[in-house]
Amino acid sequence: MSIAIYIAVMAGVTYCIRVTPFAFFRKKITSKFLRSLLYYIPYAVLSAMTFPAIFYSTGNVLTSLIGTAAALLLAFLELPLIVVALAASLATWLAGLLIH
Repeated sequence: MSIAIYIAVMAGVTYCIRVTPFAFFRKKITSKFLRSLLYYIPYAVLSAMTFPAIFYSTGNVLTSLIGTAAALLLAFLELPLIVVALAASLATWLAGLLIH
């Protein structure tokens, strides 16, 4: 029974989060600053959630840093996402083997 209450509360919270912008912004947003801010918020939130997990996932910050550097370099070269992810994982794994 309590799981149904949890699901109902989460559904309500999710609904409120998605409906709130429609209640406040009835017209098209013309402010360049606000449009820019709203455009970059998802990227900022994703980065804020991902980067701490990257550096503490292996238990060794140095190996994580090597994998992150590999990922940033390959992303800068505009390689496909799967290539970047696999190469970063491989670089982290190899660094872990060499360091330990």
